[in-house]
Amino acid sequence: DLRKQARHLENEIDAKLVAFSKLGINTGTRHATTEEVPLLDEEQVFENMASEIETLLAKLFSINERMSELQPNGAAMLHTMQRHKEILKDYKLEFNKIRNNFTARKDREDLLGSVRKEIDNYKSATGLNRREMYLKENQHIHNSDRLINDQISIAMETRDHLMTQRQAFKRIRTRFNDISNRFPAVNSLLQRINLRKRRDSVILGLVIGVCTFLMLLYAFH
Repeated sequence: DLRKQARHLENEIDAKLVAFSKLGINTGTRHATTEEVPLLDEEQVFENMASEIETLLAKLFSINERMSELQPNGAAMLHTMQRHKEILKDYKLEFNKIRNNFTARKDREDLLGSVRKEIDNYKSATGLNRREMYLKENQHIHNSDRLINDQISIAMETRDHLMTQRQAFKRIRTRFNDISNRFPAVNSLLQRINLRKRRDSVILGLVIGVCTFLMLLYAFH
């Protein structure tokens, strides 16, 4: 009869809830302690078992409703019917508790896994960035050293060139003084030439100044 069917379903649901609870705990613990992929998708097994339990709960609810439609023969039968409803209520509460705990644990583990992955990625990226920074800094130092060496080489070449020119000018000046001392007439001639150049420069400057003054005077009249 209906009471036997109800007791049979209750026993089956009770056994499945025990297995369901163990599966939820083992699945969460295994995911939290290992990164290996199991041969069977335990989450899928968990969901399949949840679906089976929901089906059994629906059947038990249907049988309880059918028993409620019957007229109780006495207080004992009424108590039995009420007891079946309470058992169904307890099973639903236990089932929802197990599934909610599993979902919360899974979400927490997914969040921790995501955070751990981001940390690993950040460490990896930071290590690469540091290596790149060190390489760039090393290259910059190498380029700076090469540039400094080039500048030092240019400065040394310029110094040598100036020293060579200075020595050449000294030799020319010495020769010119020797010629002047040996040939006083040449020295006197050179002095007169220099005086004439200075005089011509003064005269030319005066002429240019007068012309400029006359042009300005004409322009402003």
